[in-house]
Amino acid sequence: MPEKVHLDFNDQISQNKIKSVFLMISIFVIIILFGYVISFAFEPGFFFIIMIISIIFSLFYLLISYYNSDKIAIASVGAKIADEKTHREYYSLVEGLTIASGLPMPKLYVMNSKQINAFASGRDPQHAVICVTEGALEKLNKRELEAVLAHELGHVGNYDIRFITLVAVMVGMVAIISEIFLRSLWFKSADSDNKGSMIFIIIGIAFAILAPIVVQLVQLAISRKREFSADATAVKFTRYPDALINALKKIRSDYEKEGVMNKKQVSKAVAPLFFANPFGDILSTHPSISKRIEALEKM
Repeated sequence: MPEKVHLDFNDQISQNKIKSVFLMISIFVIIILFGYVISFAFEPGFFFIIMIISIIFSLFYLLISYYNSDKIAIASVGAKIADEKTHREYYSLVEGLTIASGLPMPKLYVMNSKQINAFASGRDPQHAVICVTEGALEKLNKRELEAVLAHELGHVGNYDIRFITLVAVMVGMVAIISEIFLRSLWFKSADSDNKGSMIFIIIGIAFAILAPIVVQLVQLAISRKREFSADATAVKFTRYPDALINALKKIRSDYEKEGVMNKKQVSKAVAPLFFANPFGDILSTHPSISKRIEALEKM
């Protein structure tokens, strides 16, 4: 029987951070290549205008999302601030984890849902919020709930919200450039003397169609890597991977019995923040529960 491979949680965190940065660089490379093709298909000045417009839109989107990420996430799911007396254990567990991790105390919220889940948001540890579902508070024991909360604090401590927001802006830039490029073709006059530019236009069209799909897949891959990192960070905080494994098993069982969350209750934009994918889509922002359990069992 092969010997069980032990994976140190610090190694897991480090590996997934490196992979996330590599995936992010790949999005940047796609943007550069796309821009390079457009510059041959159109006049350089036209390409410059496209980039300026896309950057302005992206920065505007970034600033609003970045500075209001916590408020947007909480409002979108209709969560209420947790009562310190009613949810005494919830507060106590988070306080203990913040002391152990050295992170500031986040604002705590509760979401009306019977499904076991949680999420964290906020631009940095000083402006963080953690939200858990009523189902998590009811169905998880103390150690399991602590593990889930440690996972969410892992996202806060790793600045995952900032990272994911930046990736989302880069993905948005590709989508904007693609859309502007495709629409601009209607206004481009045919130039029979410049067959070379027509070749680049055709290549540009292919890029405009495929690039948004590719970068979205890369975004999903980055999100999955951050989930593995947060799981490893949770083990670092609690030193007890079995609690997180048991919580994931309960969530898997919960999905089988209760089904996934109502899509009217949770926006697709907020789904990547959750501890477990609330929809169970094929193109998931989260690794499968089985793969997460497998990684945790090696720690």
